[in-house]
Amino acid sequence: MLTRKIKLWDINAHITCRLCNGYLIDATTVTECLHTFCRSCLVKYLEENNTCPTCRIVIHQSHPLQYIGHDRTMQDIVYKLVPGLQEAEMKKQREFYHKLGMEVPGDIKGETCSAKQHLDTHRNGENKADENTNKETSEEKQEEDNDYHRSDEQVSICLECNSSKLRGLKRKWIRCSAQATVLHLKKFIAKKLNLSSFNELDILCNEEILGKDHTLKFVVVTRWRFKKAPLLLHYRPKMDLL
Repeated sequence: MLTRKIKLWDINAHITCRLCNGYLIDATTVTECLHTFCRSCLVKYLEENNTCPTCRIVIHQSHPLQYIGHDRTMQDIVYKLVPGLQEAEMKKQREFYHKLGMEVPGDIKGETCSAKQHLDTHRNGENKADENTNKETSEEKQEEDNDYHRSDEQVSICLECNSSKLRGLKRKWIRCSAQATVLHLKKFIAKKLNLSSFNELDILCNEEILGKDHTLKFVVVTRWRFKKAPLLLHYRPKMDLL
């Protein structure tokens, strides 16, 4: 079988961000045109613009952040193609949390340990795992599957109703994984209020409507700015202009 070697240089244009010219980190794609950028670069750009940085198509006149989404497939491709990139990014994130005096989230610890074990195994030529190792791995995986994200970084949230057309929640204080998204919160509120569809809701932070694909960690970092108080979010009917 013929194989063709492709240099990383030849595909750099497809795995780099047009805004920072670096390799994609937390790859985020514009749903309107499918152009991809680093999430932090794109969010910063969209604070003052409503068009795609590449093709200039209008993403949305007033809420462009609602029409971008995390591209996990692209990010996995970038990490697999660029040696050491994921490990370097995890190291930067750990240093960032240490600098703020905060505990390193469980997901970052987990990814770092997995990456280190993979590198050590590859360097030592241990490509064949013994029966005991397979058994331990299976048990660890089963524990992870039953963890229900309890080992993730947690976020405390206060959910307040911002409209007279909806009632408030009996229990407005919740605590959940930082990897949960705004969409998860919409479904949670809709179920508690017996709404016919979660699409009837908008969730806001600092009076700004949040995109459904935003993770709570992203909201805390970019909208709440790591305030010590619990994350305060408001909900209202989607068409409510109050």
